[in-house]
Amino acid sequence: MSEVIQPKTLKELISLRKIPYSSKRIERISKAYAMAKKAHQGQKRKSGEDYFVHCVETAATLVKMGLGSITISAALLHDVPEDTEIKLEEIEKEFGKEVAFIVEGVTKLGHVRLKGSIEEYYLDNLRKMFMAMAADIRVILIKLADRLHNMRTLEALPENKRFRIAKETMEIFVPIANRFGIGEVKGELEDLAFKYIEPEKYKHIVELETEAYKLRSQYVKSAIRELKEELKTSGIKLIDVHGRAKRYFRLYKKLEKYDMNVDKVYDLVAIRLVVTTVASCYETLGIVHKKYKPLIGRIKDYISLPKPNGYKSIHTTVFGPEGKILEIQIRTERMHDEAEFGIAAHWIYTQGRTWKDIMFRREPRAAEVPEKELEWVQQLKQWHTETGGQTDEFWRSIKIDFFKNHIFAFTPSGDVIELPEGATPIDFAYRIHSEVGDRAMGAKANGKMVSLDYIIHNGDLIDVVTSKDKKLPSRDWLRFVKTAHAQAKIKNTLRKGGVRVVGSK
Repeated sequence: MSEVIQPKTLKELISLRKIPYSSKRIERISKAYAMAKKAHQGQKRKSGEDYFVHCVETAATLVKMGLGSITISAALLHDVPEDTEIKLEEIEKEFGKEVAFIVEGVTKLGHVRLKGSIEEYYLDNLRKMFMAMAADIRVILIKLADRLHNMRTLEALPENKRFRIAKETMEIFVPIANRFGIGEVKGELEDLAFKYIEPEKYKHIVELETEAYKLRSQYVKSAIRELKEELKTSGIKLIDVHGRAKRYFRLYKKLEKYDMNVDKVYDLVAIRLVVTTVASCYETLGIVHKKYKPLIGRIKDYISLPKPNGYKSIHTTVFGPEGKILEIQIRTERMHDEAEFGIAAHWIYTQGRTWKDIMFRREPRAAEVPEKELEWVQQLKQWHTETGGQTDEFWRSIKIDFFKNHIFAFTPSGDVIELPEGATPIDFAYRIHSEVGDRAMGAKANGKMVSLDYIIHNGDLIDVVTSKDKKLPSRDWLRFVKTAHAQAKIKNTLRKGGVRVVGSK
């Protein structure tokens, strides 16, 4: 788990970036730093810290992601209009419309208050967050960084507030960080939320991992030494190699599957090998398997088939030194940065082929984030409109279609369709096109006929059989379709066809 670096000065803050800011951008950040420091002067947080520390810590998370001076300035100023005498108009005058727009977006997200049930509160918060994402993704990146520092200092609040904030973090902020592929932030948020939601279990897991890590660290060091020598001999350039301990909450979830038997968790400590190219990743895999015997069925190629959040890497489990089981992860530097910082790193890499390139380029703007990266946000916005914003259907859209575990299935032409676990051929059909869904008559999975309520497995090749004569979907499909998208499309088509629809599952 990476060490949390707390910058105490402006110089320390800007030095956290992998590639230095230009003098012009340092000037902008310095100006925002000075304004925020002056505006929050004398203000304290519940922890007793100066309020300005929170502004700097929020910005620090984003500096480490490599984000530009506009985002960092907005992060430093994100609480100024809400908690000080300085108004948004003054921020716009000093920093321009773009910084002011982002600050205003973060301020609006802070206006959600607990009214009615917890679910209604979460829903209202989610609505606002997704609408903000669709407008400018940087608003949510700042909000995630803001929440991360709030979670780090949660101890200062009363127990009932700690629990509520931790629960909200696990329900809302962790899934959003995960969908954006920001592994570093997602992992820490999960651990901190776990600490306050299940304090006894958290304490037990920390003790368990600490002891297990001591026992395993020695042969991990031996494996690293042997792999370095082997790769050097084979001419593979290693950018980095290190051992990493599994995060506490992830370890807890895995132990639940194995009756809390830590000996069955092979990736409690894993070795990461960071190499220069994709070709080197596969060459390295061959070298690793030549050195250490692999476990059958334990190779996962997330480079050929990335996870839904964009995660890429090769994972293999081997019999390492002393015959002990060990997981090894192989990736390029870009894959590593994207695994840690998700959409922020992807954003930077699309601006230039290497981190050095960004020194000579203008700042990326929200509109320049690749369309695919925000497709799911736009899709959710569309479904929110289609369902009329009804609480139960919108909530289902988020909880099932976006935040649950996902699988991949293939069309006959080789296109990849992403679906939540438990999805059926009808969900698959509507993900391709509403006409394919409406006219579906049958389906094949891997060349064999299956029922329309068949549960699709990861990697299945699905072929939907359609009929030109068929105009309307079956009302019975509402009983088994998994996605809110398919539900909304089926209901909409049936209503247009004059068929009465009474509720859904």
